[in-house]
Amino acid sequence: MSEPISPGTSARPAACGLGVSRADFLSLTKFRLSALVIVTTFFGFWLNSRNGLNVALLFHTLLGATLAAFGSAIFNQLMEIDPDSRMKRTADRPLPSLRVEPGLAFALGWLLSALALIHLARMVNVEAAVVTALTLAVYLFIYTPLKQRSAWNTMIGAVSGALPPLIGWAAAAGQPHADISYFRASIFLESGAVYLFLLLFLWQLPHFLAINWMYRDEYRQGGFIMWANEDHEGTLTARLALLFSVLAAALMFLPVMTGQTGAWFLVPSLLVNSILILLALRFYRTRDHVSARKLFLFTLLHLPLLLVITACYWRRGN
Repeated sequence: MSEPISPGTSARPAACGLGVSRADFLSLTKFRLSALVIVTTFFGFWLNSRNGLNVALLFHTLLGATLAAFGSAIFNQLMEIDPDSRMKRTADRPLPSLRVEPGLAFALGWLLSALALIHLARMVNVEAAVVTALTLAVYLFIYTPLKQRSAWNTMIGAVSGALPPLIGWAAAAGQPHADISYFRASIFLESGAVYLFLLLFLWQLPHFLAINWMYRDEYRQGGFIMWANEDHEGTLTARLALLFSVLAAALMFLPVMTGQTGAWFLVPSLLVNSILILLALRFYRTRDHVSARKLFLFTLLHLPLLLVITACYWRRGN
């Protein structure tokens, strides 16, 4: 989540082009959130690089994923100008604060998204381009509108957030052989792809549940429908956070069972997940802002640790 620019800032930072300041461009593209897409795409590529790391292919993959992440972030903010203007933590974003014209943002979003899909299809493979297009579609056309209609938007948002590592996983497969003319859907059914998808999916839920509960008044004011909106005591939110934390720990057995890692993988991975469970359990017992914030902050460390641990124990030749 990008940090809002201080409302008291009067001086305009240096422009990055098109009359948009660098600070506004970073905010418009949700640079910090987009960085997560880039990192998870990289790990997906790394884990599926069975014949060594193709640096050129990795570069084109990350470039395409970055452009897509920037484009989707811009469109998301275009669709939420009114709700953002009603929430304190988002009111100073470039669009609701009128620092960037919606027409310019629309054109920039289309340009970045189109370039991403064309680049991935041309320089990487069709499978990576298709999963990128699916990510954009779920995020923009299902998740974003659903935020103002149903609390189940959190689950849909977790789906779109779990797709980026599959961009990298598919990209690492490279171009198909000359005798293969069909879409290789089997790439996404491989055990490694399933593990990465579920890892990102389950991680997001305690992460966003904690955020939603801490800022439930602002979400309600912005017109977003979340499970935490009317959950003033935090009972439902904390119960769900604990449930998904336990499921995240259970997922650690999957790569061991499929032979992607050895049994020793369970030692560090379960240790990291046990901390997540303990913090979720504390939130469930106390249901206060402090425990919710501790859970949220640990999720920021939880995913990077698990990705690194997974990379260290992964058998890339499998």
